[in-house]
Amino acid sequence: MRADQTESGPAVLDRKIVHDGWSTFVIARIRLPSGAVVNREIEDHGRAVCVLPYDPLRKTAILIRQFRPPAFVAGGEAFVTEAPAGLLDEDDPEDCARREAMEECGLRLSALEHVVRGWTMPGISTERMDFYLAPYGERDRVGDGGGLAEEHEDITVLEIPLADLAAQAARGEVTDVKTLMLLLSLQVRRPDLFA
Repeated sequence: MRADQTESGPAVLDRKIVHDGWSTFVIARIRLPSGAVVNREIEDHGRAVCVLPYDPLRKTAILIRQFRPPAFVAGGEAFVTEAPAGLLDEDDPEDCARREAMEECGLRLSALEHVVRGWTMPGISTERMDFYLAPYGERDRVGDGGGLAEEHEDITVLEIPLADLAAQAARGEVTDVKTLMLLLSLQVRRPDLFA
């Protein structure tokens, strides 16, 4: 028991791994703050990053379009347009954000503005994601992107005017929540880019 826990406070009493692959699935026996003991299913695939690259001169953003099997299975939405993202391997979140932007978009990023380190699905997953905004210029587009062939990503790179992206968000057409959060953060921090 940790020093900040009491016998009646929240605690992890037991964990049982039921699947260990790309993700690990655990059934944890938890004592809740109320003292009740329950079983909870938890998915764990490690930490992640997401970055919204934007060109402040041309007022555009780079997003990717990719087939997402879970979105297809759950809702019939075959392709999702989203900001570049990925799992931390063994590296620093900023290094990972730069690597994902290069692999997925062919984009060399230097400056990153950290928005938040947040829980993406705290009711079911341990995923904690670092979110970044990143300015780029035309000279930073140094490759084709498209993702890694061995990961079968088949990514299409899109450059979208920020005003159009904001209009899509207002109509409820930006369905990737991490992208929506970063877009709204950019609108708050840099409203001049959306005029």
